[in-house]
This record gives sequence, C-alpha cells and structure tokens, in this order.
Amino acid sequence: MARYWFKQKRYGFGASPATWEGWAFTGAYVALLLLGSAWMAAAPEARALTYFTIAAILTIAFVAISWRTTEGGWRWRWGRD
Repeated sequence: MARYWFKQKRYGFGASPATWEGWAFTGAYVALLLLGSAWMAAAPEARALTYFTIAAILTIAFVAISWRTTEGGWRWRWGRD
C-alpha cells in the first residue's frame, strides 16, 4: 500500500501536505530556496544564473514528487465532485 504525503485540494488545481512527511518535504524545499537566495545575495551578478537554474531544478523535483505522492491525483476541482 502506498503512503501518500499530500491530499488533493478541494477547489482548484494541486495538492497540500497531509502528513508529517509532506510537511517536512515542503519545509526542506522552502529552506533550500531560502539558503540559495542568501548565498546569491553575497554576489548577485555572479550567482544569479546559477541560483535560478538550481531553483528551477528544485521546483521541478518538488512538483514531480508531490504529484506522485498525492492521493487522488491532480486535476481541477470544484468542491465536492
């Protein structure tokens, strides 16, 4: 049996954390983005491209893992349907 970290939203598209694993995964994603932005702030001209590349890779990985660990999948929802 698969363990789901996220649950589908009632309205709109996407998911939200439903277990401690989902919250920890979301927190780690945000923490990595904040650490990267602090690193980039030291020399923004030299590090901007690297930061945005890393942020894009992290975001793609976050969305992919969230999508695979969401109970019920992602689709547009209008409430109870």
